[in-house]
Amino acid sequence: MNYKQSKNLLLVSLLTLVGCNLSPTVVAKPPQQQDLQTTPSAIPTQSSTSNLATHLTYKIATYNSQLMGASRTYGVSLPPGYEQNPKQRYPVIFLLHGGHGNPTDWFIQGKGQALKTVEQLYTTGKLPPSIIITPDGNDKRGSSPYWDPQYIDGPNGKVSTAVGDELVKVVQSRYRTLTNPDFWAIGGLSSGGWGAMNVGLHNVNHFSILFSHSGYFHDKSGPINSPITYIKSIPTPVKKRLRIYLDSGTSDIEEIDAAKNFSKVLNNLKVSNLFRQFPGSHTWQYWREHLADSLTFVGEQFKSAEIAHAHKATNLGINDRKNIQNN
Repeated sequence: MNYKQSKNLLLVSLLTLVGCNLSPTVVAKPPQQQDLQTTPSAIPTQSSTSNLATHLTYKIATYNSQLMGASRTYGVSLPPGYEQNPKQRYPVIFLLHGGHGNPTDWFIQGKGQALKTVEQLYTTGKLPPSIIITPDGNDKRGSSPYWDPQYIDGPNGKVSTAVGDELVKVVQSRYRTLTNPDFWAIGGLSSGGWGAMNVGLHNVNHFSILFSHSGYFHDKSGPINSPITYIKSIPTPVKKRLRIYLDSGTSDIEEIDAAKNFSKVLNNLKVSNLFRQFPGSHTWQYWREHLADSLTFVGEQFKSAEIAHAHKATNLGINDRKNIQNN
C-alpha cells in the first residue's frame, strides 16, 4: 500500500469515528418530565384545557347507597375540556349544603350560583379545572326546616361514611379523578361547614383540604363528631397534611366565635389553617360572595401539592439513577 492509499484509508477511519460520536442520542424522558396532560399526578392547566371560558353546567346523578339503604343523588359539574381530554385526570371538590338543603343548592339562582364563581376562577387561573360534586347530606329523616342534616354516622343513617367514603368511590369509578387526597377538597356552609370538617376528618384517606363558611365545630352527639375535639385524636403525620380554611360574617356572632376558637386549636396543634372574617351574616349573599375566597385557597393548595409531588418525583428519579450507578 502506497503513501496516498494509506492517507485515504486513515481519513475514512477518522470520519467514521467522528460520525459515530455525532450521531443523535435518544434519551427517554423521566416520568416527571413527560407531558402534564398524560402524567397521572398532574393537575390540568390553562394550556392543557380547551376554552376555560366555556359556560359550565351541572346535572343531578343517582347511585344506590348500600349504607343508607336507598337511592341517593348528587350534583356534578365537569370541567371545561373534560370530553376533549380523555387522558386528563382532575382534582375534586365536594360542596355540602346546609339545613333544609339539597344537592342543587350550591348551583341554583338565588342561592349558591357556584358555577359563576368557578368560571371566573378558572379564567383567572386561581382554581385549576376540577370536578365539582354536591352530595345529598340529608339523613333518613329527609330535608326539613325544623332540623339540620346530621353529617354523622348515627341512628338516622351513616351519612358521614356515605358521603366521605361511599360517594367518593362512586365518583372515582364514574369520572377521571386524581386519587391522591392532596387533590380532594370538601367544604360547605353553616351545618354543611361543620359537616365538611366532620366528614373530612373522618375520611382523611380521601380528603386533605377542608373549608367552612359560617360553620360550627361542636356537635350535640359528642366529641367524636365535634371537629374541635376530634382533630386532637388524629395522628400527627396526618395533621401535617391537612389544609383548613375558615370564614364567617362579623354579624354571625356564634359562628365567628366558633371559627376563632377552632383556629386557635388548629394553631396549637400546628395544623395549617387560614381564618378570615368579612362583613355579613348567615345568608346566601354572604356565601355567594365568599365562595371565591375558599376556592382560591383550595386552588392554591392544589397547585402547592402539584409542585410538591413533582419535586418528590424528581428526587425519586435522581435517587433511582444513583442506585443504578452504584449497582
